[in-house]
Amino acid sequence: MRAVLCRAYGPPESLVVEDVPPLAAGPGEVVIGVKAASVNFPDVLIIQNKYQVKPPLPFSPGSEVAGVVTSVGDGVTDLKAGDRVMAITGYGAFAEEVKTEARRALPLPAGMDFESAAAFGLTYATSEHALVDRGTLQAGETLLVLGAAGGVGLAAIEIGKILGARVIACASTDDKLAVCRAHGADETINYATEDFRERVKALTDGKGPDVIYDPVGGPYTEPALRSIAWRGRLLVVGFAAGEIPKIPLNLTLLKGCAIVGVFWGDWARREPAPFAEAMKRLEGWYAAGRLKPHISATFRLERAADAIALMASRKVTGKVVLTVSG
Repeated sequence: MRAVLCRAYGPPESLVVEDVPPLAAGPGEVVIGVKAASVNFPDVLIIQNKYQVKPPLPFSPGSEVAGVVTSVGDGVTDLKAGDRVMAITGYGAFAEEVKTEARRALPLPAGMDFESAAAFGLTYATSEHALVDRGTLQAGETLLVLGAAGGVGLAAIEIGKILGARVIACASTDDKLAVCRAHGADETINYATEDFRERVKALTDGKGPDVIYDPVGGPYTEPALRSIAWRGRLLVVGFAAGEIPKIPLNLTLLKGCAIVGVFWGDWARREPAPFAEAMKRLEGWYAAGRLKPHISATFRLERAADAIALMASRKVTGKVVLTVSG
């Protein structure tokens, strides 16, 4: 089978596509014939040895996949060859086959195509966990989303609206903000051209947002925190800007607010029952037409390097998906 391989840490153009031996499912595992796999920002980092997950070289990047089960290992009883599934694998998805623990593979919701499935799990599950479990977002509250045109950002907008919040979307271009409005944002802020804090103040009548969803970090976190409402919650989702901010902790005292970490992957592993309930909620919302994955570009598997480079350029809206023939 063909696989995209990282043989030495480096930029996307250092990746190679090679033939590798077919995979065999071990106990408790399944092998999935890949139909589609999505690109996420951790893929940019993992090939440069800048991510917390550090697989041994060589490896295939790609953590989110949809396809058809081709074989199951001993002890697997709830899946069989031919089942249509999606899975979050950590790495290995940019290949014609991927092997993963059976518990990571979930049946595709009715009516969901492979491309949408590959773009669904990680972004929506992360945002649902952040807003429902960690941020306890309530109907009538105001949600501010940084990096709102990215995959998790658009998911946060849609879920925020489902939960009854007023959503303010922040992004760096008017084109990105137009996508945010199409996914339900009530108000928008272009933080490249507008005075961020003054615009937040105006849009919230001086009160500030109750919940801030921050997958960006860098220079945006502190001004967002300075604008937060009393008893607000700042959700630390990631650091797409490339810099982990250093926050003056006196701000939490002055605002009576909380800084809350969101580590969806470890939560899903440590608390499987709440994770299963969350996935059922998401499937229900999708079936009702309330969640609509936004795929802005698709590439063939062989062009994985181009797809990752596009993600690294921060020009992506929603998700980028790789497709596999056959």
